[in-house]
Amino acid sequence: MKTLNIIESAYRATLEEQDDTIVWITHAMKEAGADLAVLLRGSAVNYAARGQDASGLAFGTERQTQPPRVDDDLGALIPKGVPVFAVEEDLAERGLRAGDLHEGIQRVARGDLPQLFAGFDRVWHW
Repeated sequence: MKTLNIIESAYRATLEEQDDTIVWITHAMKEAGADLAVLLRGSAVNYAARGQDASGLAFGTERQTQPPRVDDDLGALIPKGVPVFAVEEDLAERGLRAGDLHEGIQRVARGDLPQLFAGFDRVWHW
């Protein structure tokens, strides 16, 4: 069964787990043989931007010594055969252009989402 993981809430669990839990589970499920794709929308389209650096993240005297690298985690899905889509309008609202994104990220217009959804047996929204 083909499953589309829609990720809309960004940077959850990145302080303790060092990556987004849904990106992580998508890697794990793909390794187990699942047929998956990812759609980034809302604030999660920021994951598609290359070169993010959270190495200076600190809260008072507590420093994050293992900063999240969600953009790299996301980019690593593409060579594994996981299509990654991002909503064009959400990218534009955040000032992200095609040249800012990891190679292989497919842009999809908001109006074309029903057609995208129709190509999957299951759609999970996180």
